[in-house]
Amino acid sequence: MATSASTPAKRVKKPKAAAATGSAATGQVQSLTRGLKLLEYIAEAQGSVALTDLAQQAGLPNSTTHRLLTTMQQQGFVRQVGDLGLWTIGSHAFVVGSSFLQSRNLLAMVHPMLRRLMEESGETVNLAVLDHSDYQAIIIDQVQCNALMRMSAPIGGKLPMHASGAGKAFLSTLPEERLVKLLHKIGLHSYTPLTKTSPVNLKQELADTRKRGYAFDDEEHALGLRCVATCIYDEHNDAYAAISISGPISRITDDRVTELGALVIHAAKEITQAYGGGKH
Repeated sequence: MATSASTPAKRVKKPKAAAATGSAATGQVQSLTRGLKLLEYIAEAQGSVALTDLAQQAGLPNSTTHRLLTTMQQQGFVRQVGDLGLWTIGSHAFVVGSSFLQSRNLLAMVHPMLRRLMEESGETVNLAVLDHSDYQAIIIDQVQCNALMRMSAPIGGKLPMHASGAGKAFLSTLPEERLVKLLHKIGLHSYTPLTKTSPVNLKQELADTRKRGYAFDDEEHALGLRCVATCIYDEHNDAYAAISISGPISRITDDRVTELGALVIHAAKEITQAYGGGKH
């Protein structure tokens, strides 16, 4: 697992008629759908963004975009900053978004276990959840180790499914048919010479993951960085989060991989049981 810089969404104009037809077919409220998409675009920008850029991304007139943003601003979901009046995420968006975690008390329960795992392993420990909208793993908590050279990634950072410990842990739980469709959709981008870009090789790696009980990122996302990870399961036996240990290859040597794998399996099993899950 490694840091991953988010790239701005491509600015593609969508024909208004097509957007309206799609909304009608799926029973969506068009203005709500448009507002939520604008919120996503602002979040992806990881900073502030101009109204004209948002309008272009959404394929909407500036006037419509401004009306939607103003409505969300009144509710605290977005706000304007700086002399240029750029738009950024508002505090209420965080309140609403974090309620997902608060509703199940996930972070409060897991964080002490992450800290203990960091102390046991001497490496940075991460907690990631799966974003079902675009199938990426998202870091929601992290306990960094004290070593000068250590893994560090931003909270909210996204991880490639096929080239990160957490991502491969999630992929290993998918049935074959769903896996094939997903791989076709997301593609197998090469981050390093060690990234698995062949579906055949990746499927074999996922089979090995299921057999040993943890996923292993062997410099596949960033050279010099290794990661072991496994999933946490809910009461329906669905993988809803993944816990991982990441660090430099100079410390996560071949003979330590199995040891760290055992630690992460034990921690995930403990969290699963505390959470009421039954897979492990």
